[in-house]
Amino acid sequence: MVDRRTYFRRGLALVVLKYAGDAALVAIAIRRWWTPAHYLDSIYLLYSTFWTQAPAWLLPVLMLWTLPFLWIGIRMTMERAEDAGLSPWFALGFLLPYANYLVMLTLCVLPSAPRDVRGEPSVPRPTGDRLPNALLAIVISTIAGVLMIAISVQWLKQYGVGLFFFVPFAIGAVGSYIVNRGRNATMGQTAQVTFATLFLGSIVAVALAREGLICIIMAMPLLISVALLGAAFGRSIARNRDQGPLPAVITLMVLPVAILLEPAHATGRMRHEVRSAMVIDAPADRIWPHVVAFRPIAEPTDLLSRAGIAYPRYVRIEGAGVGAMRYCVFSTGTFVETVTVWEPGRRLTFDVTAAPPPLRELSPYRDVHPPHLDGYLRSRRGEFRLVPLPGGRTRLEGSSWYELEMAPEGYWQLFSDLLIHRIHRRVFDHIKREVDADAQADGPRTIEEAAAARLKASPSVGWGRSASLSGERR
Repeated sequence: MVDRRTYFRRGLALVVLKYAGDAALVAIAIRRWWTPAHYLDSIYLLYSTFWTQAPAWLLPVLMLWTLPFLWIGIRMTMERAEDAGLSPWFALGFLLPYANYLVMLTLCVLPSAPRDVRGEPSVPRPTGDRLPNALLAIVISTIAGVLMIAISVQWLKQYGVGLFFFVPFAIGAVGSYIVNRGRNATMGQTAQVTFATLFLGSIVAVALAREGLICIIMAMPLLISVALLGAAFGRSIARNRDQGPLPAVITLMVLPVAILLEPAHATGRMRHEVRSAMVIDAPADRIWPHVVAFRPIAEPTDLLSRAGIAYPRYVRIEGAGVGAMRYCVFSTGTFVETVTVWEPGRRLTFDVTAAPPPLRELSPYRDVHPPHLDGYLRSRRGEFRLVPLPGGRTRLEGSSWYELEMAPEGYWQLFSDLLIHRIHRRVFDHIKREVDADAQADGPRTIEEAAAARLKASPSVGWGRSASLSGERR
């Protein structure tokens, strides 16, 4: 048990440690000091003052740094709630936005309760009748999880922390509590029920055409990790105190509240940059025409592409100079891009004005289109830079800027960065092959000659429908 003074002192120590770690990571990443007042700032202000300068690794590392504090906090809150005579399920309020401050303040004030009002220890029963309870736990938790997907995704159009953290934690806790209440189930047996719940929930979501397999596979490492934490929490409650079924039922009823309480605009404000580079054994003026537009790339045969992840096919351009329209055709549709910087042989920058879905979902149904395919990953800008190197070589650099509207953002950023790097690599490899092929054929060496040759070779596709791809600027 944890009394109120111990809860306050340990909590304060954890807050100081967490802040010190946050401040150190931010200082290392962007050379700026993170103050306690920044926790109260709006997401937009934090984005404009800090995150625009942050490297790609900062957000995922901050997320990993936070996880142990969440677990320690909820365990300590559970013990303090029991000491105060409250149900240990009260500790789930520690995970609720806004409500968590009220929960912690309440537990810092409430005195310890007499021992006779803290509930009776759980009395283990024989293990032979565990199967019916396991099936009941799986069915109840699965129904709750699918309903939360419907509420969050289909009704609120929201992929937030409530859906990917609080919901799996709560259903893992409830399922574990049902299995372990009055029984000697091991953690391994409890984990089996948790895995079965997630597996069945995924099948139901796909069968009801609410989600596709790709999104579920990407989310599964997070869901499993959080659900197992919840299972450990529920098992601890069941083994220590006989709370009866009512608190678990109330927990399931609180799930929609957790989703509704999530702060508006908690994501989608931060612009991430993915930067890739390749050295090509050719001068910049040979590479430039292939950067502006390129011929069709051979269809990929790798598993990710065949599964439905978008990949680039070719690029065509209409016009030249600033204001030219660039069309980057992907397997899922076309990126429409407006050129904003045109420095032949040096830099090409464009804003993305329209973008296709990032993938086609795997599903037994023909036209499954979950909401996350529309605008939850927004491409904003792209840029190519050509940096001359000794020996007539060139370093081709590419950057893509995008925004996410899925939380926890640090988790989904890992997948987004990986897939965008993969797209960059496919484009760079193709550009290098085209440049090498031109060199072997002793093709044109100036930008003007290369542009003219491309127009002559590929008029039907529309690469470079401009008078020139040279130094013209508008």
